[in-house]
Amino acid sequence: MRGLIRYNVLIVMDLSTRRVEVAGICPQPDGDWMQQIARNLTDGTDGFLTQKRLLIHDRDPVFTHEFREILKSVGVRAMRLPPKSPNLNAYCERFIRSIKEECLDRIIPIGESHLRHAVYEYVEHYHRERNHQGMGNELLKRQDCEPSIGPILCRERLGGMLKFYHRGRQAA
Repeated sequence: MRGLIRYNVLIVMDLSTRRVEVAGICPQPDGDWMQQIARNLTDGTDGFLTQKRLLIHDRDPVFTHEFREILKSVGVRAMRLPPKSPNLNAYCERFIRSIKEECLDRIIPIGESHLRHAVYEYVEHYHRERNHQGMGNELLKRQDCEPSIGPILCRERLGGMLKFYHRGRQAA
């Protein structure tokens, strides 16, 4: 109805575990939105940055002084990357490349809710079903009690665009 709309997806990554969280999705992020994101990330009970000391981010102007002050108030240091240095954030850049190539370049989201669904499904796939070469070719969140024998089954996400092959349970 309104034509094409560009959405910004803000993700945060724990570099030690490669765990990713979608911090927010917004068509036009501003300082107020980023302040709310900072409060969400630093929430004492379930904030992604709880027990973290450092947040590395690029030089986008959306990372305002107020955003950095909220982080600083809970002991998280916000550190900007130097200009024109994409290789300094290689793990996060690799995630962005993966989600684009494996998911977002293959769909045309019909609205914000469709985009949210696709992004959250990909993040679940990334955590539970996608092997990570840099982490010993293991899954980030292993399924407990995965059988080592049984028929090979395929689990699909996003209408079969994302697939995960695993062993099923033996019939008794």
